Amino acid sequence: MFSASDIHPDLIQAYTETEFRVLEGIPFTLQVGKVSSDLLVAHKRHRVECSAFLTACNPFSQELTDEANGERQIALAKELASRSLEFVAGIGQHPSNQWPGEPSYLVFGLTLEAAKTLGARLEQNAIVWSGSDGTPQLILLR
Repeated sequence: MFSASDIHPDLIQAYTETEFRVLEGIPFTLQVGKVSSDLLVAHKRHRVECSAFLTACNPFSQELTDEANGERQIALAKELASRSLEFVAGIGQHPSNQWPGEPSYLVFGLTLEAAKTLGARLEQNAIVWSGSDGTPQLILLR
């Protein structure tokens, strides 16, 4: 399924196992390939049919300092707000806790193409995107 990617298969596997936690409002967790009724409710509440779970942290999985990641996240939040996109805070965390959780945002109404473009500009290996079926998909960018 991901054979044409430049990303190591072990890293892809880690992404698919990661829990993408939405922290604001009524908290819930997204998992790749599993329908989320909570996400569908959030889509309805925000009057959208899609969303993307994005981070600006650790470009291309190269660990940055907390300060550098924080600055990148602030810049992302400012950009999302300037584009009048609604978003809530989240964190992506692998259950093993061997990699620090990455502050993230669940961005409502971001189309797949727009999410891919933004993720690539943020130097991310992948994003998580969900359409009207409420099933988060891992979208590889490299």
